[in-house]
Amino acid sequence: MSKRIDAIDLNVYYGNFLAVEGVNINIEPKTVTAFIGPSGCGKTTFLRTINRMHEVLPGARAEGKLLLDGDDIYGPGVDPVTVRTMVGMVFQRPNPFPTMSIRDNVLAGIKLNGKSMSKSDADDVVERSLKGANLWNEVKDRLDRPGSGLSGGQQQRLCIARTIAVKPDVILMDEPCSALDPISTLAVEDLINELKDEYTVVIVTHNMQQAARVSDKTAFFNIAGTGKPGKLIEYAPTQEIFNNPKEKSTEDYVSGRFG
Repeated sequence: MSKRIDAIDLNVYYGNFLAVEGVNINIEPKTVTAFIGPSGCGKTTFLRTINRMHEVLPGARAEGKLLLDGDDIYGPGVDPVTVRTMVGMVFQRPNPFPTMSIRDNVLAGIKLNGKSMSKSDADDVVERSLKGANLWNEVKDRLDRPGSGLSGGQQQRLCIARTIAVKPDVILMDEPCSALDPISTLAVEDLINELKDEYTVVIVTHNMQQAARVSDKTAFFNIAGTGKPGKLIEYAPTQEIFNNPKEKSTEDYVSGRFG
């Protein structure tokens, strides 16, 4: 598990609108990469292109190349559903299926992919995934209760367990802590640090301190103005981005002068 991500001259469109322009980036396996930048600069849009999730909107498309270990996920004949089994996503707000038990929430992705398994195999997947999300000890005695009955931080970790149950290579996280309290945020950040032992992790965050805490590399996106496309301005080791950025706009953003 875990794969290298390479974007080559990637442009992202919504209809005729160019939302993100000319992204070139190389993300190494088993690392955490943070995307930062002001609202509307294209970081979430670009994140969603990594598993073709942006295509759920009518008229959305990408031009250029996006490679997972050298294979273009936008190549002819590539099934977006297959891409999403390799590249999982955790969203901004925890979204467990409210009518499902904790156990069934973990197994939901596997069942959606049409896979059948014995009860013992399913039990193994549930335990492995919940342990991987640092949630097992908190819920192991109530697996048949609704996932919606958990706290916000537990729900987010349940969603992470659901993501890793299908054994992806890459995990994308779109502001996974923005709806959480500080203690729950710390639990998820600790988990992110552990996940990179097995996965390539990419996270969008507006929290500069969080980017500094959890990421190995940071990509700063910016936008020249309303109606202009978002662009990748600078990409470097996180300490360099925060302490010695090459671009003035990066320095202005991380120091709080704008955004």
